[in-house]
Order: sequence, then C-alpha cells, then structure tokens
Amino acid sequence: MKKPRFPPPTGESYQEVVAKVGAHVFFVEPTIKGEYLHWDKLLYRTPPKGLSHNDWWVAIRFCRHALSSPIPMRDKAGKQFEYVLVDPIPEQMHQIDLGAGGRIQMPEQITDPETKDRYYVGSLIEEAITSSQLEGATTTRRVAKDMLRSGRPPRDRSEQMILNNYRTMRKIGEVKDDPLTKDLVLELHKLVTEDTLDDPSAAGRLRRPDERIIVGDDYGEVFHDPPDAAQLERRMSDMCDFANGRTPHGFVHPAIRSIILHFWLSYDHPFLDGNGRTARALFYWSMLHHGYWLFEFISISHIIRKAPTQYGLAFLYTETDENDLTYFILYHLDVIRRAIDELHAYLKRKAAELKSIERSLRGIHVLNHRQRDLITHALRHPGGQYTIHSHQVSHNVVYETARTDLLDLQQRGLLHARKIGRTWYFTPREDLEKRLAEMG
Repeated sequence: MKKPRFPPPTGESYQEVVAKVGAHVFFVEPTIKGEYLHWDKLLYRTPPKGLSHNDWWVAIRFCRHALSSPIPMRDKAGKQFEYVLVDPIPEQMHQIDLGAGGRIQMPEQITDPETKDRYYVGSLIEEAITSSQLEGATTTRRVAKDMLRSGRPPRDRSEQMILNNYRTMRKIGEVKDDPLTKDLVLELHKLVTEDTLDDPSAAGRLRRPDERIIVGDDYGEVFHDPPDAAQLERRMSDMCDFANGRTPHGFVHPAIRSIILHFWLSYDHPFLDGNGRTARALFYWSMLHHGYWLFEFISISHIIRKAPTQYGLAFLYTETDENDLTYFILYHLDVIRRAIDELHAYLKRKAAELKSIERSLRGIHVLNHRQRDLITHALRHPGGQYTIHSHQVSHNVVYETARTDLLDLQQRGLLHARKIGRTWYFTPREDLEKRLAEMG
C-alpha cells in the first residue's frame, strides 16, 4: 500500500478563499460527481475552468469544513476530528435503521427462534476467522471451523487467534447492554490476545511509555505514529465517554458513533498488538448496544478482507486530510451495506438449497414417506425433538412401526438418539443437510 500524498495547506480565512478562487467558492460542493475525493485522487480530475488544482482543493476544503460536525476526539497535536454528512451517508444510515434495527422483511431463518442460533454461531465463526486472517492468521477456513465446532484445543498461534476472536464475539453478546469502560476494553483485548503475544503480560493492559510502536510496512514506510503512551489513560476515558453518548452535546447517529469508535481505538493504538481486532470488536459492541440486533449475524471482516488496501487507505485519507473522518465513515458504511447484502444473499441461497433437498427427499426410496416427512420437518426445525410416541401419533401407526422408523434414521446417521429415563429422544444431526445430499 502506498501512502497518499498530503494535500496542500488550506488555512486561509473566508476572505482569502474568496479572493483566491473568486465566485467559484459559491458553486463548489463537498463532492465531485457524487464522490468524496481525497487530494490524492482529485489530482487526476480536471478542475473547473479558471482554477488550478490547488485553488479547487482550497474551495472544496473550505466547503467541507463549513458543513462539518466536530467530535471530541483529537490528534496528537490537539486538533479535533470532524465529519461531513454528505450523500449517500444519510440514506445509508436510514437503511441501517430499517434493515438492522427493525424487523421489516427480515429473513425467517434469523427471526425464528428454532433456527436463529445456527446462523448466529455461523456468523460468529465467520467473523472470528476473517478478523484473524486480516491480522495474519493462516489457518484454512475448513480447519478453523472444525476446531471451533468440535471444541478441540488450538494447535498453533493462528488457531489460537481465531478461538480468541470467537470467544470475544460471544462475550460481546453478553455485555452489549453494559456501558463501555476502560476495564471492559481491557477485558476484550485480553480475550483477543490470550496466548498469542510474544510478551504475555501485554494482554489486557495499555502499552507503557517505553513500548513505542509505529504502524508501517516492511520497507520502512511509516503509515501511522500513534499517540504517546502517556496520553492513553485520558484518551481511553474520552473514548468511553463518546461511546456511551456523553459527548458531544449534539446528536451523533449511533451507526456513525460506532464507526468512529472503530477508528478511535485504531488511531490510539493503545496496545502492543491486537488493536485492529479489538477495534472491530468495539464496533460490534456499539452496534449491538444501540439495538442493531442484525449485527449478531453480520461479518464486516469478511468484506474488509476482500480488499484490505481500501481499509488501510480509509484510515490514511482521514489522517492525511486534516482529520476528516468522512472518508472512513463512507468506507465503513459501504462495508456494512455489502455485509448486509451478503447476509440476505446467503440466507436466500440456503433457503433455495433447503427446498432442493426437500424435493430430492422424495426420490430417496430407502426412506419411507413417514421418514421423509420427519426429515423435512427437521430441516426446518434443527432444534426439533422427536419421540417414538410423537412419531406414532403424527402418522397414526403402531408403536413398533414408529420405533423402527426412528431407529433406522438414527442408524443412517440422520438423527442423534439419547435415552432419558425410559424415553428415547431423537434430534437432527448438525450436518443433516450434508448427509442428505450424500444420500441423494
């Protein structure tokens, strides 16, 4: 990744801007054909007639600053961060309100209590894997999923990172109603980094003054030099006040607040390692804290990992352009939109697969019609529980026929069987769909 060029300074007063760019200042907008461009990209666009690129930039920057909303976050030099509510930010926030906080047209799979847990666990696993892969974990998805579902101990650092992320995401679900405190941030960081650090004592604590770190590449390019460790206690307190809605005095949309929280911890880089994973965890905490329940089922890291350079540039555009958070907000909102779209596409695909399996069941002649009906029900109700008596009543057959049906399904590996007292209970296998596909 190449660091973007710093824009030219724009410290002029209103009178100086008008004198420099004339009447153009009254017609310049914060976006260029709908795009919120950084100086690094503006250089490749043709400026309005009579303006140089520098003059054009001065007018754009002046317009953006006039429309901006400051937040209490400051850089190392004490300058505030700000953002501009340009299109399409308001529309995207409205869509998040409708699609992630309400229940309008929500897929049945994640509103039905009998099926939602399957998708909840699946999304936790997806986020745990991809968030770890963003930070260098190399374990394959199949191996990672097998580890998490089977409960076996991790074999290496990559698997430990994934297990930690999974546990952290589960923890966020437990504490989503709690206010954000320094202790909670440290607890989440400890969960994220347990048994993965060169210095185990660094898990769950802020970096010390003698532990200076920078963010750069292997060729010596410095992308970010975080605030001094002596500032971290105060900055952590300010960040928690912001996360809990104590600051600023004006309204900040909850999704914007959550996105800025993600940026804030990443910018401060308060830990020796695990800052990115902790920042994304805080984003999830904030969205769930504000009632966006759909984020239990969404993986943003899955989207980020497809184009990690864009993730890095969103940070750099903000930091190199006078602390303008609009770049990061626009990027993050696009990630959210794509993640929600992918969730709906995935659920639609799974529903189609389920219908296909149900159709194919009719052609599996080794199962009788009663068994096919039960398996069809089990596909739609993975938490279902069946007994010989319930099967007997449902199909109006004698006890021995019902018993034979269920034991045959258990022997074919489609149902689990366990005895409690004098009653046998039969439940669907977790990989029922896969086993049926192999039978077909």
